Amino acid sequence: MTVNQKARAWSPRPLGPSITTPRASFKRADWLKARKSPAPGLMTRAESAESWLLQRCGRWSSALLSGFSEPFPCCRCSCRRRLLSGIMVCFRLAPVPGCGFLLFCLVLGTVSSYALELNLTDSSKATCLYAKWQMNFTIRYETTDKHNKTVTISDFGAATYNGSVCGDDQNGPKIAVQFGSGFSWIVNFTKEASSTSTYLVDSISFSYDTNDNATFPDAKEKGVFTVNNRVALKIPLNDIFRCNSLSTLEKSDVVQHYWDVHVQAFVQNGTVSTTEFLCDKDKSVTTAMPIVPTTAPSPTKPVVGSYSVVNSNGTCLLATMGLQLNITHDKVASVFNINPNTTNATGSCQPQTALLRLSSSNIKYLDFVFAVKNENRFYLKEVNVSMILVNGSVYSISNTNLSYWDAPLGSSYMCNKEQTVSVSGAFQINTFDLRVQPFSVTEGKYSTAQDCSADDDNFLVPIAVGAALAGVLILVLLAYFIGLKRHHAGYEQF
Repeated sequence: MTVNQKARAWSPRPLGPSITTPRASFKRADWLKARKSPAPGLMTRAESAESWLLQRCGRWSSALLSGFSEPFPCCRCSCRRRLLSGIMVCFRLAPVPGCGFLLFCLVLGTVSSYALELNLTDSSKATCLYAKWQMNFTIRYETTDKHNKTVTISDFGAATYNGSVCGDDQNGPKIAVQFGSGFSWIVNFTKEASSTSTYLVDSISFSYDTNDNATFPDAKEKGVFTVNNRVALKIPLNDIFRCNSLSTLEKSDVVQHYWDVHVQAFVQNGTVSTTEFLCDKDKSVTTAMPIVPTTAPSPTKPVVGSYSVVNSNGTCLLATMGLQLNITHDKVASVFNINPNTTNATGSCQPQTALLRLSSSNIKYLDFVFAVKNENRFYLKEVNVSMILVNGSVYSISNTNLSYWDAPLGSSYMCNKEQTVSVSGAFQINTFDLRVQPFSVTEGKYSTAQDCSADDDNFLVPIAVGAALAGVLILVLLAYFIGLKRHHAGYEQF
């Protein structure tokens, strides 16, 4: 069995769009034609080729083009680039034999979130380490004007994996990831000397370089900083470790978040195990944190929480709200409140879009995506949710065509009364004491709010005008009929 065929057999989730025609491939001649044909506008030849590839094969293929001088066929696995370490890099969309020493699969996640997936094979092409996970990092640093800023790192689209090894008799396995400008992340695994049936996730180290002016433009101290965390997590040797829940490591000025983690550092006989070893939080999801089925709304009002997103320029998004989720799954309605004290907030801010992502032990992500319209207003455009239900199944739904919380740019949107965001017929979000500003935040404070009561007033004005006109019409008709009756009575008397 080839490496790719083996990957398809045990991969927990599909690595990309399916290809219905096995022979549909991105030929070298097509690639060379794309590179030689300049694209319109200001695109370079490389960008033109990548754009052409994206149209032919989707974002899964183009995400890995950056930095490689040789072509990668879109719909087949072909190793064209050998790294200095002797490791080859490739990716696949259809099982084709002949891949090299190392297979890396980087899968794009939802709304600028990346799920990293790594499959290491040894010289005999047998899988020796498998890992799939999501993560982000929040770094706090001191600025030149003696203030503290935080920045969230969550884009791993150009990640490399130099230094990742399967391990041998002297050295344990290691996952090494490099991304951005000077960021690196390393996980070390070791076998227990006292046991032949377990191994350890020994340590996790994270390094960042404040000389990167794009990420740390005003950092007081410049240099490379490394944070080492001792983990010592014991895992059965023949099991795959799974932790869908959010896990947090915090040390010094760095907070690391991990979720959707699947890892087996010592793969036996080249086959990844189907027996899962769950983290404690995943175990508690099915025992201590059930979602109680009900057909009536929760009798208690949710606690109001304050959330924010910070980028290199400071706070760029503010949100204050109480949240209540209404889910209908398998004809059973469930209602529960989000506890802000156990909820983590991350996100990103762009000129035309902004993301607030909430996560907790049983909520993998709850995304609120805001957009700018007509260059002068913002609104809630999209909601995505993925969460773990009481039976351990994953409930996911998305709507990218919403229109809620509309307000002018430079202001905030506020609504103290209960509102309902209808994501679908099976999923609604009730909000309480809402205030949100996804753009143009100044000094970390809300701007003047547009109240949702103004929307009500806008509806009341035409209703009042219509009622007044109806009243005048009724009076005119009554006067007409009364006058007509009197006139008719005068004729009869005559």
